[in-house]
Amino acid sequence: MHNRIYQPLNGALGATMDGPWFAPPEGYEARRFSMDDGSTALFCWSNADAYWLGNTETPEVLWRTDKVTFEEAPQAMTEWAEKELLAQLELEDPWLAEYEHLAWFFLPVFHSKDGRQSTREFFRDHAAGFPDADRDEALSFYEDFLSTGVLDEDRYTMASKLGTGGGVDLTRMQATMGEFNVAKLLWDAGYEFDPEVEFSSGHALDFQVEDVLVEVTRPIPVGRRSVDSAVAAVKASGKAKTDDQIAIHGNAALVIDCSSFPDDQWNQVFGEQPDVGHEPAVVFRMRPNGHTEGYVKGNLTLDLSRAFDDLRY
Repeated sequence: MHNRIYQPLNGALGATMDGPWFAPPEGYEARRFSMDDGSTALFCWSNADAYWLGNTETPEVLWRTDKVTFEEAPQAMTEWAEKELLAQLELEDPWLAEYEHLAWFFLPVFHSKDGRQSTREFFRDHAAGFPDADRDEALSFYEDFLSTGVLDEDRYTMASKLGTGGGVDLTRMQATMGEFNVAKLLWDAGYEFDPEVEFSSGHALDFQVEDVLVEVTRPIPVGRRSVDSAVAAVKASGKAKTDDQIAIHGNAALVIDCSSFPDDQWNQVFGEQPDVGHEPAVVFRMRPNGHTEGYVKGNLTLDLSRAFDDLRY
């Protein structure tokens, strides 16, 4: 332990080795490693097996080991590791840990090697992508939705999309939250769905709902792209998807999430209700208070009306 794990970490990064904050599973010993750069690792072992979890450099002795997810690891090991990481999150960012299901759901990225700072910053400083909203409104909104458990089985698929970069990529992160918004639409409308449906073509569409495929896109608000109006932004976003995934799976429904648009830009889109280059299509905007409005183009076989305060055809 000291020679093959601690010393390489200490030599490369500067490390402190301590006992765990919580008792490890029965029959196991554990250590916590804290590096000078803020990264952390946990190591837990018995006479039969061992588990390493870290967002830091991995010692060479562990390079050729099998990788497992929280779901694949023994339940007692997963519960211990998540308890350790959630406690650390509460210590570092108590405002985030307050939203218990959200904190658990995004735990893999909140503690990821490359995204632990950027993902927390996205929720803290950018209200999870909602314009003109405060942090608590946005986090309460997603906490309420995620607490339904509807996405728990797809946690890795959905959470991992949020962030692996060292900086906040607002466009990409907002696009990811667009998929959560559409998941909420489908759930509120009473549908069960499967996220990230892969095809032999090499493409993947965002959802399958009954026999309907759904692809999601989220336009960039005016001011962060070269178009000169919100209507043009919606059209350009629709065209990009039509030329890509939708071109191969032309019977899919296109859902355009305009939740990044401030009031004036959305009012322009909702007033004109422009075509988006594909049918069926749904264009909508969701607010963190739950208010949702939008319009439909073409023959949409899904009935989403229950999820909207105002849905126009």
